[in-house]
Amino acid sequence: MIHVNIDPKILDACPECRIGLIRATVVNEPTCDELWAEIEAAASDIKQRYELLEINQRPAIAGTRHLYKSLGKDPSRYRVSSEALCRRIIRGLGIYRLTTLIDVVNLVSIKSGYAISGLDGDRIVGDTLTMSVGTADDVYHGIGRGVLNIEGMPVYRDAMGPIATPTSDEERTKFTDETVTAQININAFAPEMPLDEAVQWMAVLLEKYAHATHIETAIHDPRRS
Repeated sequence: MIHVNIDPKILDACPECRIGLIRATVVNEPTCDELWAEIEAAASDIKQRYELLEINQRPAIAGTRHLYKSLGKDPSRYRVSSEALCRRIIRGLGIYRLTTLIDVVNLVSIKSGYAISGLDGDRIVGDTLTMSVGTADDVYHGIGRGVLNIEGMPVYRDAMGPIATPTSDEERTKFTDETVTAQININAFAPEMPLDEAVQWMAVLLEKYAHATHIETAIHDPRRS
């Protein structure tokens, strides 16, 4: 399992921060009908339960937005990925059907409210990820977004540089059709779905839909480190 460090600036702004970690050997295929049906059911539930202006009040989303504000980032301009997903659903824009790994991450994110980083484990440089605060000097290519200003965002860094934020992951370590090692980080900046349940559900979904083997799970809790 990869090692995780969290910068004291993050912990000062969000003392309850915890991270659910899942690593597995996987097969990334086009999303099957059964998985897509689960996603559609989750989307339908969100659309029935929330109005557009209520979605940012979900505890996990509100907690991440609060962290952004504490670090000097506008969460309404740089939306948390789970919030952006739910807003698309409520507005009737739908969500894209992509690949198994991406859609498993999206499913857990929709249901749990957590922003989740889905990374190709073999493209991570080194054996440690550090969550720190983005700076104006960081060069970051968000997936499908081009250059993204991550100054003031919580950001994971490997030995080469920044690779993931709660708004968007980086192109360098994104899931592809060739991904065989998934490193998934569930970012819990405020509790909603119990984090251990979210972690175990992610593992079950990976085994069911991505033929996952060698599954490792952990919860990084700085208060108990």
